[in-house]
Amino acid sequence: GWNRVIVEKPFGMDSSSSAVLSRHLSGLFQEDQIYRIDHYLGKEMVQNLLVLRFANFVFTPAWNRSAINSVMITFKEPFGLRGRASYFHDVGIIRDVMQNHLLQLLCLIAMEKPASISPDDIRDEKVKVLKCMQPITTDEVVLGQYVGNPEGEGEQRLGFREDPGCPPDSRQCTYASAVCWVRNERWDGVPFILKCGKALNERKAEIRIQFRAVPGDIFGGRC
Repeated sequence: GWNRVIVEKPFGMDSSSSAVLSRHLSGLFQEDQIYRIDHYLGKEMVQNLLVLRFANFVFTPAWNRSAINSVMITFKEPFGLRGRASYFHDVGIIRDVMQNHLLQLLCLIAMEKPASISPDDIRDEKVKVLKCMQPITTDEVVLGQYVGNPEGEGEQRLGFREDPGCPPDSRQCTYASAVCWVRNERWDGVPFILKCGKALNERKAEIRIQFRAVPGDIFGGRC
């Protein structure tokens, strides 16, 4: 027989706790027996990204800073924490969504063509993207926390701090947006905008590629 262990995020609370967990697992399993997974990568939209990018001749020559003006990756949910606020108070939207789900999408959009579709080759190209990203500055970040709607119905009337288990003075963010920059030959100067939040106006998971305007516009800016 054979043994495998699957570890879902969050993989520790920070770099040091993640290293402790890795050392513990390495004492019990070989590295090729350990699967550290992000369930978001199982979504059909995400799995189609590799095909869209690397099996589509139409997009290949235009997938760069010369043709693309910006990239926006959005994750929105129309409901609050529904009793999970005690967990979310310690984690927040950045750890829960942005630094894993959205960064994985960013890497799939920005990475170079891997040598094959093997997990190791794909991971290597993702790491190259992360190494080219400059640190995010506070002037390009927006944080927020949802409050209740007095005129709403049911859970809409509850803000984050009113959710059972949440400290009444919690400053944890339930919304975050950040601008990321990948400083390499393909993407230098193109903003990657990450947005995610709870209790927003709609459910949406979207990747928006904004191409540059065509010179000599004959439609008066309507397209």
